[in-house]
Amino acid sequence: MLAAYVEYWRINLLTMLEYRANFVMWFVFAVFYHGVALAALTVTMLQFPSMNGWNLREMFFLYALWMTAHELHNALFFNVVAVPEYIREGRFDRFLVRPFDTLFQVLTVPAQIFPDGLILAIVTLCFAVGVAGVRVDAFFVAFVPLVVMGGALIDLGISLVIATIAFWFIRVDTLRWVVMSLEQDFTRYPISIYTRAVGIVLSFVFPFAFMNYFPASYFLNKTDVALNLNPAVGLLTPAIGVAWVAVAYAFWRVGLRHYEGTGS
Repeated sequence: MLAAYVEYWRINLLTMLEYRANFVMWFVFAVFYHGVALAALTVTMLQFPSMNGWNLREMFFLYALWMTAHELHNALFFNVVAVPEYIREGRFDRFLVRPFDTLFQVLTVPAQIFPDGLILAIVTLCFAVGVAGVRVDAFFVAFVPLVVMGGALIDLGISLVIATIAFWFIRVDTLRWVVMSLEQDFTRYPISIYTRAVGIVLSFVFPFAFMNYFPASYFLNKTDVALNLNPAVGLLTPAIGVAWVAVAYAFWRVGLRHYEGTGS
């Protein structure tokens, strides 16, 4: 499996080198997408200099932390969103007759994937750390990568659950769009500005708040944290990511047993 994974990235790299214009366009799109989001955040904060105790620099760090975790997910696990398409077109069956794990095969379908968005996110995060005045010590350097990986696993777990539902309902585009909008629209602001019900959803139903809000609250030494939780709960992000993937994978295995094909 390791050899297959290395070959997968080699093919991705060769594909990127062959279609360089496409790579450049995707990179420009990533810069534009996150640039627009940060510009909108800046405009909002110019109207409201403090949002429930968070200033613009701290919000920049909040966004950069989510951006890095999300882009890590896109670089390593994005192919899982193609599962409903494979099922609809009858192409998923080929994964069932091969010796490798089905999910591993899905994640390693050759595509024009290159971690340009992740590289941009890491640069953005490093800049945001300096701007927000976050204390950088040995613990920060060691733990932030774990938080980022935990956030990427949370993204993967939620995407995998949605993809698995396609074994029964085939088309899950609307569900994916709703969850994606929930993540992208709500995670750029501290969840303490929302109602308690929304905070519970973002913390315990779809735990996007553990991708950035709770870890950022801890590293910024915030005391007034949503749901009256201790900011140290942000240190649970890696464990929550692992737990979500474990539960999602178990659900995936159940879905595989119920998969009957689409007749294509």
